[in-house]
Amino acid sequence: METALGKPPQRGQVILLVMLLFLWEADSEAIRYSVPEETESGYSVANLAKDLGLRVGELATRGARIHHKGSKQLLQLDVKTGDLLLQEKLDREVLCGAVEPCILHFQLLLEHPVQLFQVDVQLTDVNDHSPEFLDREMILRIPESVQPGTVFALKSAQDLDIGSNSVRNYTISPNSNFRVVTHNRGDGRKYPELALGKALDREEEPELILTLTALDGGVPPRSGTVIVRIEVIDINDSAPEFLQSVYEVQVPENSPINSLVLIVSARDLHAGTYGSVAYSLFEADEVSRPFAINGKTGEIRLQKTLDFEAIQHYIVEITATDGGGLVGKCTVAIEVVDVNDNAPELTMSMVRSSIPENSPETVVAIFSVSDPDYRDNCRMVCSIQNDLPFLLKPTFKNFYTLVTESPLDRESRAQYNITITVTDLGTPRLKTEHSITVLVSDVNDNAPAFSQTSYTLSVRENNSPALHIGGVSATDRDSGSNAQLTYSLLPPHDPHLPLASLVSINADNGQLFALRALDFEALQAFEFRVGATDRGLPALSSQALVRVVVLDDNDNSPFVLYPLQNASAPCTELVPRAAEPGYLVTKVVAVDGDSGQNAWLSFQLLKATEPGLFGVWAHNGEVRTARLLSERDAARHRLVVLVKDNGEPPLSASVTLHVLLVEGFSQPYLQLPEVAPERAQADSLTVYLVIALASVSSLFLFSVLVFVAVRLCRRSRAAPLGVCSVPEGHFPSHLLDVSGTGTLSQSYQYEVCLAGDSGSGEFKFLKQIFPNFLVQDSGREVKENSNCRNSFVFS
Repeated sequence: METALGKPPQRGQVILLVMLLFLWEADSEAIRYSVPEETESGYSVANLAKDLGLRVGELATRGARIHHKGSKQLLQLDVKTGDLLLQEKLDREVLCGAVEPCILHFQLLLEHPVQLFQVDVQLTDVNDHSPEFLDREMILRIPESVQPGTVFALKSAQDLDIGSNSVRNYTISPNSNFRVVTHNRGDGRKYPELALGKALDREEEPELILTLTALDGGVPPRSGTVIVRIEVIDINDSAPEFLQSVYEVQVPENSPINSLVLIVSARDLHAGTYGSVAYSLFEADEVSRPFAINGKTGEIRLQKTLDFEAIQHYIVEITATDGGGLVGKCTVAIEVVDVNDNAPELTMSMVRSSIPENSPETVVAIFSVSDPDYRDNCRMVCSIQNDLPFLLKPTFKNFYTLVTESPLDRESRAQYNITITVTDLGTPRLKTEHSITVLVSDVNDNAPAFSQTSYTLSVRENNSPALHIGGVSATDRDSGSNAQLTYSLLPPHDPHLPLASLVSINADNGQLFALRALDFEALQAFEFRVGATDRGLPALSSQALVRVVVLDDNDNSPFVLYPLQNASAPCTELVPRAAEPGYLVTKVVAVDGDSGQNAWLSFQLLKATEPGLFGVWAHNGEVRTARLLSERDAARHRLVVLVKDNGEPPLSASVTLHVLLVEGFSQPYLQLPEVAPERAQADSLTVYLVIALASVSSLFLFSVLVFVAVRLCRRSRAAPLGVCSVPEGHFPSHLLDVSGTGTLSQSYQYEVCLAGDSGSGEFKFLKQIFPNFLVQDSGREVKENSNCRNSFVFS
């Protein structure tokens, strides 16, 4: 990511420059003004708004400002009126020295949109400096033998002004021996020479004192004077001569102090005092000040550091004076060779510390680069780090803009440290680095994201109101208000779900609370959606599914379906005395409104008239005989069965069973008094009465049974022999055993059938009226619609 600038440009760079000048034609044309130096501050140079064709006030709205290389601001811009004003009184000699023309370069920068204009202000010289000689007195030693017409060099006056305001002429006080002649140097400066018009006579006038006047071309002209003292000496008819009239030498600008620049040599044909030569600098002015010459050896050495950027060429005049006062002169042309001793300079015109994300082609900074060196030493390459989404674009001349290459993403990177590196192509290469920090401001481009797409929360029934049952959590990758979230309950899909009365949510942190006590038996679970919305513009939101599962508590006691406990008359179970051990007497059927282990029921014989005679199966509630019945066993028994669930703590219910022992089914059902056998009188009369009563009752019961049997057999002739009538049809599904523990949900029915063909009077009992369902009784299977001679249905 590099862009090179330099001077002079190569062929490829020339093409690039031409293209840039074409694209920036409107901006690259410099606007030129002229103002005399020493003009007072506040002077209006021009109206930039008018010259640029801008409306009044447009400079202010577009963020116009003046950019000038250097720390001192010379001009100021009134953005309201568009006037370009002087910040202070300008001195051309201080700002430009001897450089002509003196042009101050400025740039007018418009930020909205970005636009640059070049403004050049030329300072014209005024005659504010008088010519000035460096020495108060010049001394010339002239032999009296010098012929008329001989010319003697005089030191010139210095004038800081330029052009017509510099030194234009020299005059000398009237005398009969000398006149002054003004000559032009190659660089345009004037210098005087003293011409001898009449031969000198030391004996007549050994010394002459003249006044040399330097006049500039200003209006009115200024002048400066110096005393010229002429000493007439004896005859010395030949002056020293240098081996070369002109010496040329190149000196690198980084040469150390006291380094040898050149050795000049002059010879004089005279012997003795007139033949000795002394070397000196003809004029010790600003031009020759960095150099010093050894008067005896002619060695010219450096006594001050050279600076190519300030002065590239020196022309030094060397004089050789013999002992007789005659002078020979030569010229030394010194060329300062540039070395790469100046690092590039970077001047920042505009920089933005913060830019919004998702904004392509955004101008981050505008800056200019410069290098005062020469040729390759001033060619520059400007670059930034390659891994940054920014580009450097050259505008015109040495100006660059730093822009974003693509839209930035604050969530990926919120800050960029950009180092702008400017490297020249000199040897060795020098570089300058400038670092800027760019912050990426947030835009609401990220919706909130829940930590889970769905949440499952559990709460036990019978909870206390306002109970905290859990929470949801969402995050937002944005920052500030764009990341501040508000949680809310969304309308449920089920219109019959009273969500507003069931749960509430904390809008700030997403915590969920149960508003009222829940009942597992009424509502086992429910679902709803929670929304998270940020506070950006526009606001973004997301949703998550929350499922609340109500956990069951053991808050329902078992309920006995059979036998019914609220009947007006108790239900009595008939058991033949010939029943074998394990005979199914009846089955206690119970249900529990809870679920899980809270609904697991177990059965226990809590109380019995005769312990050990009956037993209850713990898992299905079947009451069976535990042993063979005997004649000594009481005819009527009362059993209390306890039904208990498996909850914590367990809940229970009890049921009372009445069991009547009969001799087969021929013995009529008698309502025996509740009198314990031990309380009967043991006298023989009572025994006889009981026997008589039993005999009569047995005879009566036998007669009834015979009558019923005859009627049933007649009725069953139309049907297959030995088939008992059994109610047909499917048993209602809501009465099926759904718990797996032998309990039914509501009522229960049994069919009692006598198997008359066995001859043993065995009692087949409790066959459930379910199609294709088998009942195990004493190890034998009795199928539905099995053959029997008599049947009784008990419900």
